[in-house]
Amino acid sequence: MAGIVVVFDFDKTIIDVDSDNWVVDQLGFTDLFNQLLPTMPWNSLMDRMMKEIHAQGKTVEDITEVLQRTPIHPGIIAAIKSAHASGCDMRIVSDANVLFIETILKHVGLRECFSEINTNPGYVDEQGRLRIFPYHDFTITPHGCTICPPNMCKGMIIKRIQASISAEPKKKIIYVGDGSNDYCPSLKLAEGDYVMPRKNFPCWSLICENPTLIKAEIHGWSDGDEFEHILVRIINTNLMEGNSNSATALLFSPDYKLPTISIAAHEAFPRPLPVLQ
Repeated sequence: MAGIVVVFDFDKTIIDVDSDNWVVDQLGFTDLFNQLLPTMPWNSLMDRMMKEIHAQGKTVEDITEVLQRTPIHPGIIAAIKSAHASGCDMRIVSDANVLFIETILKHVGLRECFSEINTNPGYVDEQGRLRIFPYHDFTITPHGCTICPPNMCKGMIIKRIQASISAEPKKKIIYVGDGSNDYCPSLKLAEGDYVMPRKNFPCWSLICENPTLIKAEIHGWSDGDEFEHILVRIINTNLMEGNSNSATALLFSPDYKLPTISIAAHEAFPRPLPVLQ
């Protein structure tokens, strides 16, 4: 094993879009979604949208067909396969839902790369309607985090992952994400870990406000090609530091200089974008 845990967000990180919006838009329910959005939490809204979509005669097969057309950059696929082949422990922490995520991952041949998917549960009921539920039942016991949405605190999940690998002190975490709810787990990372926020997305903007709050090394990325170069370089560097067998451990060595955030220069970053939940 590589001694590295790579934790991925899903929407706008592994895939190029938000999977919830993609399904709603592709099936023609955007107007209804926008009308209901101010009235309830996002996770509850998606369960309601699945009810409306089913009532209009759309099936789970129709949803699956849309999901199989989800855009994903080939560099993302290549990077995930390379990291898995190197022995990294790959996990997902996402505010999407298990059926959307697993359908897409299976379609592009990535499901077997991940040992764990932490996301909102869902199932198809006896009427053939897709049901979506919150990861954390906020109606019973709120998680108390002021950064994350009520149905999921990603920081709590990262703390659980950290506890699960605490017996292996040399194990490092690479966290990859884009949204405002990816900022909370970024704050939980330790020195020696890595965070890869997608540039000019909410997590990046929040980190840029005060990078000194982040103990992990910060490596921004813009697209699938840059993502692949950075992730592979981080893994290669750690494999070499761990005295792994160079004949089998290294993925490849692209001629790419790994960018890091200069704390002294952080004032030059673009100002934070509004954070929308």
